[in-house]
Amino acid sequence: MNNSKQTQQTVTVGWREWLSLPQLGIERIKAKVDTGARTSAIHAFEVDPYQKDGKTWVKFGLHPNQGETDTVLWCEAEVIDERNVTDSGGHTEKRYVILTELRLGTRTWPIEVTLTNRDNMLFRMLLGRTAMTAGNIVVNPALSFLAGQSSDEAKEEPRKEILDGESE
Repeated sequence: MNNSKQTQQTVTVGWREWLSLPQLGIERIKAKVDTGARTSAIHAFEVDPYQKDGKTWVKFGLHPNQGETDTVLWCEAEVIDERNVTDSGGHTEKRYVILTELRLGTRTWPIEVTLTNRDNMLFRMLLGRTAMTAGNIVVNPALSFLAGQSSDEAKEEPRKEILDGESE
């Protein structure tokens, strides 16, 4: 789907948003919109590379829900790169990079995502600056859930946050 006209207008999002990655079968995942991260990252475990039509692909597991590991989604994607990524703690890790479609509110566009184990992190996904730039997104750090979410989460209205650290 070509949404180049949609992404020409700037859209404001909150510091956390519900989004989906339809090509991976991820209907909804809560992401931290992280202007400090260049590349987006998603929680992945049991990452298994394999060859398909002469290209490297990966199969990986994902726990899409915060604070719970009973729900598992299995995803597959073509690897477009392997990169050394340095996290906020200064640790460098070699990660697979995949290209997948992101849906945020009514907008859809392709983003690069690195695969890493985020079991010990609060959010299963970080939306980085490169994806924000491609989607023409700006962030209001005082608000959450401006782009909307699935009907299951409709009770979570956009709201102003108490700026006393991360409340989530």
